[in-house]
Amino acid sequence: MSSQTKIIVLHMKEIIYTVVFAVLGLLVIFLLFFMFSSGKEKNAGTQKKYTPGIYTSTVTLNNTNLEVEVAVDETAINSIRISNLDEAVTTMYPLIQPTVETLAEQICSSQSLDNVKLPEDNPYTSQILLNAIDEALKKAVVS
Repeated sequence: MSSQTKIIVLHMKEIIYTVVFAVLGLLVIFLLFFMFSSGKEKNAGTQKKYTPGIYTSTVTLNNTNLEVEVAVDETAINSIRISNLDEAVTTMYPLIQPTVETLAEQICSSQSLDNVKLPEDNPYTSQILLNAIDEALKKAVVS
């Protein structure tokens, strides 16, 4: 029964270095994990919906083309207006400018075309303009 005893001599300096490097390695792994996982949670609420810019759509009223401009940034609809509205069109269609302003106010405050209340005095013009705004926004949506 001869058992051979092996004696291992460990220097305290080597043990301390090994423990310090193991702790530092774990710290770096946790730091990288939290750094890259928290970025996804922050940007989840402010996800990019639109490509910033001004998008246009054309509405034809009595052989006159009107450009409906929708200005957007990455996350919101900023403004809606008619760009080439002249006196002849405003004389023929006096309710077009107030209708655009009413629709723009509702859409910019709710940031959606859903549940927009069309004015009772000119629902047809409002629907034509709403369709033009929707067409311009479809150009702006990030795919």
